[in-house]
Amino acid sequence: MRAMILNTTGQPLEPVELPVPQPGKNEVLIRVTACGVCRTDLHLVDGELPDIHVPVIPGHEIVGEVVDAGPDALLEPGMRVGIPWLGWTCGDCVFCRIHKENLCEHARFTGYQLDGGYCEYTTADYRYCIPVDKVTSAEQLAPLLCAGLIGYRCLKIADTLCLHNEKIGLFGFGAAAHILAQIIIHRGSNFFAFTRPHDLDAQQFAYRLGATWAGGSDQVLPDRLDCAIIFAPTGNLVPCALHSVRKGGAVVCGGIHMSDIPSFPYASLWGERQISSVANLTRKDGAEFFEVLGQIPVQTHIHRYPLSEANRALEDLRYGRLNGAAVLMVRE
Repeated sequence: MRAMILNTTGQPLEPVELPVPQPGKNEVLIRVTACGVCRTDLHLVDGELPDIHVPVIPGHEIVGEVVDAGPDALLEPGMRVGIPWLGWTCGDCVFCRIHKENLCEHARFTGYQLDGGYCEYTTADYRYCIPVDKVTSAEQLAPLLCAGLIGYRCLKIADTLCLHNEKIGLFGFGAAAHILAQIIIHRGSNFFAFTRPHDLDAQQFAYRLGATWAGGSDQVLPDRLDCAIIFAPTGNLVPCALHSVRKGGAVVCGGIHMSDIPSFPYASLWGERQISSVANLTRKDGAEFFEVLGQIPVQTHIHRYPLSEANRALEDLRYGRLNGAAVLMVRE
């Protein structure tokens, strides 16, 4: 099978031919149709995640079809599934026991500790696969499996921290933000898009999706937000976001990696403002999110790339050359 593999961090992915993997007892073999390209893939390639073991096949926004199953896997060949970031948890640690499997001490993640979807076939533990409909195109579904899911979890956390959460700032208007923006609008709230300074294309994109305001992250709003959700991996945005939220407001950091947060005056935090991170996702998040999608007409804006051009997709993402999400089309 064709695959794009990371052999050395800091270097481009390499095209290789590999044997088709065989599913273990709880695993299914998936024929990959499409795989989204996520900023976490960039962090992997750049060596910014801890304990990276190479070689590894990246990709954790996978849509495909079950073609074979291990003896204990309870999914039938022909089923269409999505494979998200969370690929396995132990079920025994304190976090698993209190229904916070996203914090599992021994968790394994797709496209990181487990081979992912930048390939024609991959395997996955059936218990962590998400059934998806056969009507929506694979390229539309793929970004929902991480960008959509992590945005949904960020909003859930923000709602628990803020009793009144109607003015929501989105810092970094990429794949996750453009999906979450549509959910925010549908529920009757307002979103404010903070982009790279002078990125007029991204700001116009946000306005087309219904933004109340869109501007550079160096600009100051005339009014305070209820909460801010940061998707950009830039620690400098945390003090900016804190300054933008009202008393009792919250800043939620949605990335798996972020540059160091600079010091800021205590006055920016005072007034019972809060800062929270969001780590990974749970299977419950996946079930809830796809149920929500059945009620909300979310449209993912995608840029298609062939599998062989995974490196170009990653570089376009790195330099902000696209609005929406990049998706590798493994099979047309």
